[in-house]
Amino acid sequence: MNKVANALYASRKILLVLWIILIIGFGFYAAKLPSVLGGNGFEMKGMYKDTEQLLVDKFDVSEAQIIVLFEKKDGVSDSKFQQTIAQYMQKAKEKSDASKVDIPTASNKMIKGSTAYGIIHFNHDDGTMDKRVEKIRTLSAEEKEMSVKLTGGPIIEKDMNTASQADLAKAEAIGIPVALVVLLLAFGGVVAAAIPLMIGIVTVVTTMGVVYFFHPYTELSIFILNVIPMIGLALSIDFALLFINRFKEEIQTKSVEQAIKITIQTAGRSVIFSGLCVFIGLAGMLFIQVDIFQNVALGGMAVVFIAVFSALTLLPSILAILGTRINRLRILKVSEQGGQSRWRSFATFVMKKPVTMTIVSLIILLVALIPVRDMHLEIPSSEALPTKYESRQAFDTYNDTFINKNTADVYFVLEAKQDMLNEKPLTNAFTFIKQLKEDSLVKQVDSISTALNVKSSDQLQAMLENPQISAQTKPAVDSFINGHYMLIKATLDTDQNSDQAKDFVRKWKDKRSPFTVHISGYPKFEQEIFDEIYEKAPYGLALVLFSTYVILMIAFRSVLIPLKAIIMNILSLTATFGLLVWLFQNGHLGLTESNIALVLPVFVFGLVFGLSMDYEVFLISRIHEVYHQTRDNNVATVEGLASTSKIITSAALIMIVITGAFAFTDVTPVKQMGVGIALAICIDATIVRMLLVPSLMKLLGDANWWFFTKKRDKSSSNEQLKS
Repeated sequence: MNKVANALYASRKILLVLWIILIIGFGFYAAKLPSVLGGNGFEMKGMYKDTEQLLVDKFDVSEAQIIVLFEKKDGVSDSKFQQTIAQYMQKAKEKSDASKVDIPTASNKMIKGSTAYGIIHFNHDDGTMDKRVEKIRTLSAEEKEMSVKLTGGPIIEKDMNTASQADLAKAEAIGIPVALVVLLLAFGGVVAAAIPLMIGIVTVVTTMGVVYFFHPYTELSIFILNVIPMIGLALSIDFALLFINRFKEEIQTKSVEQAIKITIQTAGRSVIFSGLCVFIGLAGMLFIQVDIFQNVALGGMAVVFIAVFSALTLLPSILAILGTRINRLRILKVSEQGGQSRWRSFATFVMKKPVTMTIVSLIILLVALIPVRDMHLEIPSSEALPTKYESRQAFDTYNDTFINKNTADVYFVLEAKQDMLNEKPLTNAFTFIKQLKEDSLVKQVDSISTALNVKSSDQLQAMLENPQISAQTKPAVDSFINGHYMLIKATLDTDQNSDQAKDFVRKWKDKRSPFTVHISGYPKFEQEIFDEIYEKAPYGLALVLFSTYVILMIAFRSVLIPLKAIIMNILSLTATFGLLVWLFQNGHLGLTESNIALVLPVFVFGLVFGLSMDYEVFLISRIHEVYHQTRDNNVATVEGLASTSKIITSAALIMIVITGAFAFTDVTPVKQMGVGIALAICIDATIVRMLLVPSLMKLLGDANWWFFTKKRDKSSSNEQLKS
C-alpha cells in the first residue's frame, strides 16, 4: 500500500480534475436513468417466457393489455351504461392504435351490477405506450355518466417507477439531514461532517450514470432507483467516516502528506477489504438468473466499486487540499478520550461475565428468529404499489369484483411433429385433455373439445370433413389449433400463489408425452422463479461464505475469528428475518399486513453480510494490532473496542439512518428492504459487537489467534536460528 499511497498523493490534483469531469459526464446520464427502467424485474429465460411468445405468435394473444374499469353513476340506466361503454372502447381503440378491444356485456360476464371492465389490446410496444395511455386518459376525463379508471401491466409499471422516484426523494429528505447530525456528533465540525455526504452523493450520481449504459444489454428493474442510493450513500459515508477519522488522528502530529499516506495505508486497506466483502456478498446473487437479482447484483457491485474508488482517490485529494482546515467550522466539542474511557469500561464489564453475556445474547437472537418458520415469500405485484394510485385502486376493484381468487389458470401449448389435425396427433391430444380432466386439482378444462362439444378426435374429424359444419366451426378451431400447435386452458381449484399450483405445473412439465409441452400461466411463472432461487441461491451462499472466510483468515491470521464472525452474522441475519416477519407479515407496530418480498432475504443477506464484515475488519484489525504488541488477548480486546467503538457505532448509525429512512416510503418491497437492512445493522452493532464479540474473545482466549501465533512463533524460531 506504500507505493499506492505515494502515487495517489502525487496525482491528487489530476485525480480531482478527472473526478469533476466524471461527475459532469455521468451526471447527465444519471438524470436519464429513470426513463430506461421498467417492470418489477421478475423475468427470466425459461418455458414460461417462451410459451408466452408462442401464445402471441400462434394464437393472437396480445403482448400488452390495459384494463379499463367503469363504474356507473347514479341515475344512469343499464342500457345507457352499456351503450356509453361500447362507444368509449371504440374511441379508445382508434385513439391509441390498439389491435383490438374487449367490450363488456352482460353475456360475457364483464359487467356486474354498476361495475364493468373492458380490455384494450396492443400487439407490440414500440416505446410509445405512455403516449397511447395519455390519449386514453383524455377520453376518460370527458366521461360524465360513469367513472373511468385505467390499470394493467403497463400503467402499474409506470406508476411504480413514479412511486420509486418519490420514495427516493422522501428517503433522502429524511436520511441525509439525520446523517449530517450523526456526522457532526462524530466530528464536531461542519467541514469534516459535510465531506462524507458529498462523497456519498458523488458516488450515487456517478454509479447511476454508469448503470444507464447497461440498459441496451439487460432489462433494468425500477427497484434499481432505490437500491443504488441506498447502498451508495450508506457505504460511501461509512468509508469516508473511517477515512476522515484516521486522517484527523494523524494530522495532529504529522504533516499533511504523511497523514494522507498513513491514512491510505491503514484506513484505505480497511476500505479495500470491507469493499471486497460487500462486493462478494452481492456477487453471490449473479448465480440466480432472474433479472432483478442480476440488476441488484450489477448495480450493487458497480456502486461498491465506485464507493471504494472514490474513497481511495477523490477523498484523499480533497483532504490533501484541505489539510488542517478539515477542523474548521467546529460547532461541537468532541472528547475522544472520554468516549474511549466509557467504551473501555463497558467492554471490561462484559468480559467479567462472558458466559452470562453470551447466553443472554443468544437467547435474544434465538427468540427473534422464531417467526422465520412462518415466513411466506411472494413476488411483488400491484399490491406493492401505494393505494393512493388510481391503477392500484382500479386493479383491486377488478380483482375483488371479477376474479375468483380460489382458482388459477394454466395454459398448455401442445407442439406436434405434424399438423395437429392429423389423426395421430389429434388422438393423442384428446388423450392429453382426458388426463388433464382426471387430475384431482383441475376444476375445468377449456379446449377444442369443450368449444365444439365433441368427446373424441373421431367426432372432431368427422365434423371438419363436412364442408358446411367446417365453415361454421372454423373460428373455434382457429382459437385452439394453429398448424402443429394446440392450446388448452386448465383451471385449477386452488389459489394461483399456492404451493399446490406450483407442484401441478412441475408435475405436468416432467410428464411424459408424445408432444413437446409448453406451459404458461401465473403458477408456471411463480414456479420457475421460486425454483431458480432455491436451486441457485446455495451456490451464491457457498461462494460468499468460503470467500469471506478466506479473506478474513488472511487478514487476521486466525482460524477461529473468521468462523466465529460468519456464524454470528448468519445468526443475526436470521433474527432480522424473524423480526421482519413479525413486523410486516403479522402487521405489528401499525404496519399493513404483507408477505415478505421474494428478493428480500437474498438481497439483505448479500449486502449486510458484507457490511458486517466491514465493521469486523475494522474492529479486529485494531484488536490484532494491540495483541501483536502485548500478547495479552484480554487487554487487546478491551483496547481494540475502546479505540474503535465510537467510530464503528457512528458508521452503523449512519447506515441505519440512510437505509431506515426507506421505512417511510410507500412501495412495500422498498420499505421492507430499508427496514431489513437497518434492523440487521442495528443487531450487529449492539448485540453482536457490544456483547457477543467481547464475550467470545474472552472465552476463546489465545485460541483466537491460533493461526497468527503459530506463524509468528515459526518466524521467531527462524530468526533465532539465523542469529
